[in-house]
Amino acid sequence: MDLSGVLFFPVTPFDAEGALAEDVLAEHIGKGLANDPGAVFVACGTGEFSALSQDEHARAVAVATDTVQGRVPVLAGAGGPLGAALEQARAARAAGADGLLLMPPYLAQATGAGFTAYVRAVAAELPVIIYQRGSVVLDPETVVELARVPGVIGLKDGLGDVDRLQRTVLAVRREIGPGFTFFNGLPTAELTMPAYRALGIELYSSAVFAFAPEIAVAYFNGHDRLLEEFYAPLVELRSRVPGYAVSLVKAGLRLRGLDVGPVRAPLTDLTPQHVRELDELIGTGLRLVSA
Repeated sequence: MDLSGVLFFPVTPFDAEGALAEDVLAEHIGKGLANDPGAVFVACGTGEFSALSQDEHARAVAVATDTVQGRVPVLAGAGGPLGAALEQARAARAAGADGLLLMPPYLAQATGAGFTAYVRAVAAELPVIIYQRGSVVLDPETVVELARVPGVIGLKDGLGDVDRLQRTVLAVRREIGPGFTFFNGLPTAELTMPAYRALGIELYSSAVFAFAPEIAVAYFNGHDRLLEEFYAPLVELRSRVPGYAVSLVKAGLRLRGLDVGPVRAPLTDLTPQHVRELDELIGTGLRLVSA
């Protein structure tokens, strides 16, 4: 699977009654496609994966594939208990998704061999990118073993452990070759991309692309002032409250005119003061892009 450019992680919109707003999701993805993302990752972390029912997850993936129509790869979130992950994977395959971002099996502690068996079962359904974060902390040898599993095509890093990741990249490149994909999956990944590029990793997910694609694309194309004047203060705002990595994206979309509804519990929406600060930051970013 050829992934390149800025990776788009859409939110999952909810209507006034709290139900999945499929028409808004289609509009959201359509607007993102107009800015040429490298791929669409639907019903993943930014899409509140852990708050969706199995039916909502399947419908969100179907909306994404219907909207994208093969223009770029569509990958769906999957994970949690093995039975749930397999059900999500099969529904995604039926909807025409190209692959999966495999979320951690929450609260389940296992050996490397146990996690490999979990991954192997899901990868039998669709190609898998493993998400390293939370309870999933992999040593280089385990990643090499996972990279040999048929259907496992990459690793999204959400830890930010540069020493571990450098050793992992070197081991995989030595044992597997260049075809295995690594990408930066930290929240607001743009801020850490200088460090990841030093490890030989160019690909990253962009939460900003979901609500301000003009800014995300400008940074991708080398607008370095955005790092200090937009991304750094954005990360400071995001870090004030747990869960703001998602809440901030939905607030940004509402500020840009798309009513995607609130976040679901246990996440909380931005305070009014934080919404005002986000609005000012978006304005700063847009002014820098247009200058």
